[in-house]
Amino acid sequence: MAELSPISVSNLSNRIHFSSSSPPINSSQLFSITAKRCSNCRSISRRLGLGLIALMASSSVASTPVRIANALDLKLIAPEQSFEEAESGIRGHAEAVLQVRGLIESESWKEAQKQLRTSSPLLKQDLYTIIEYKPPAERPPLRKLYSLLFNNVTRMDYAARDKDAERVRQCYDNIVMAISDILSRI
Repeated sequence: MAELSPISVSNLSNRIHFSSSSPPINSSQLFSITAKRCSNCRSISRRLGLGLIALMASSSVASTPVRIANALDLKLIAPEQSFEEAESGIRGHAEAVLQVRGLIESESWKEAQKQLRTSSPLLKQDLYTIIEYKPPAERPPLRKLYSLLFNNVTRMDYAARDKDAERVRQCYDNIVMAISDILSRI
């Protein structure tokens, strides 16, 4: 039985010869031409076939979404969310983000991160929906506050990961200020 070498781009490029004068070839023509031109065509076509299968398998695995536990997932707008739903939920979601304060004071960093990561995407969805329904003249200041708010959420998440109490409190104060400004303008 023949020994199979690992398939890599360099192995394939050494065995497949391209000339600049020939027209482009699709992959099915490439495999048949390669098999006709080489002396040990069975092993190469087998290797190419296995490589193609491995490539397709890895690309299909990579294309499926990977769920990481407690990952910071900030989706933008829920297509089925209306302005009224967003407006009714924004205060509750803002309060959920602000409830992180107790965890910050007790320096429960992991729990604070989890709470922040579960509550901030909901607030972000509501806020984005509300901004999109506002008249164009009112959007820029709200977008600026939106950016300030969620940049501080991200900074606070990193500071909690690093267990930097001073930075966490500073980001929390900025979040409180941004939320109060946003809620007063809505």
